[in-house]
Amino acid sequence: QVQLVESGGGLVQAGGSLRLSCVVSGRTFSNLAMGWFRRAPGKEREFVAAISRSGSRTDYADSVKGRFTISRDDAKNTVFLQMNSLKPEDTAVYYCAAQALFLPALIRTRESEYDYWGQGTQVTVSS
Repeated sequence: QVQLVESGGGLVQAGGSLRLSCVVSGRTFSNLAMGWFRRAPGKEREFVAAISRSGSRTDYADSVKGRFTISRDDAKNTVFLQMNSLKPEDTAVYYCAAQALFLPALIRTRESEYDYWGQGTQVTVSS
């Protein structure tokens, strides 16, 4: 059974930084494309960032480009989301997602394209 466990959320002031981690078990991590999504209060869950199996391709929501960086460490079965220059509008529950893909350079940006999800970690940015 695939499990995804996020950590690293918390309360930070605007302009600050946080690094989220997601550890995956139950599946060969190198076979998984990974993504981060978030759900703000009163809003639907939205795409934040994605990375391919190989790590060679990444994609970001326009709202976080230049501020967030997704990366992966296959030796640790972990995907990271480095979040800099945080804004109050980044306040949300952040979810890690995984999808097994055959081709190493593919990425997925839609919620419906992911089979496996974590429970989420709360990020709160104060103004």
